[in-house]
Amino acid sequence: MSTLEQTKALAAGTWTADPVHSEIGFRVEYMAGTFRGSFSKFGAEAVDGKLRGTADVASIQVKDPGLEAHLQGPEFFDAERHPELAFESEEIERNGSEITVRGKITIKGQTHPIELTGTIGDPIDDPFGNQRFGLELEGVIDRTAFGITWNNPLPTGEPALANEVKLVAELQLVKAA
Repeated sequence: MSTLEQTKALAAGTWTADPVHSEIGFRVEYMAGTFRGSFSKFGAEAVDGKLRGTADVASIQVKDPGLEAHLQGPEFFDAERHPELAFESEEIERNGSEITVRGKITIKGQTHPIELTGTIGDPIDDPFGNQRFGLELEGVIDRTAFGITWNNPLPTGEPALANEVKLVAELQLVKAA
């Protein structure tokens, strides 16, 4: 896809995530349900048809603060050696309100391709004199490809934690002045 076509997929110019109205997180099957987490410190921007984002590993949030330290440790994200997760798009396709973003994601120092799909809205004027648009994306990774291999077997011998992790981004991007 040409750069011109990418620019048409995302609104032209520079757009930055509104941190109050945006969220970046993950979901993974654990035992008999779904374990969810998010990052309170992150950045995302769309610049001239490319999408980039980062998340601060030390800002991970889950329902049990005691688990946050475990997730920041070497068995999971290893925040001390790899303080940031990063994403950068390579190709963006839009069909109406549906969007597919192909790019590379870096977790724990390892970079792999990822495809994100979701929905995108057209820019609107907000009540504060800004332009913004909404973007919701989901993608799936195998956490073991990034060196995240911790698990705890169930009594049956099956792993308690799935390898497949769903990444979720719900963004409101605001046009730079």
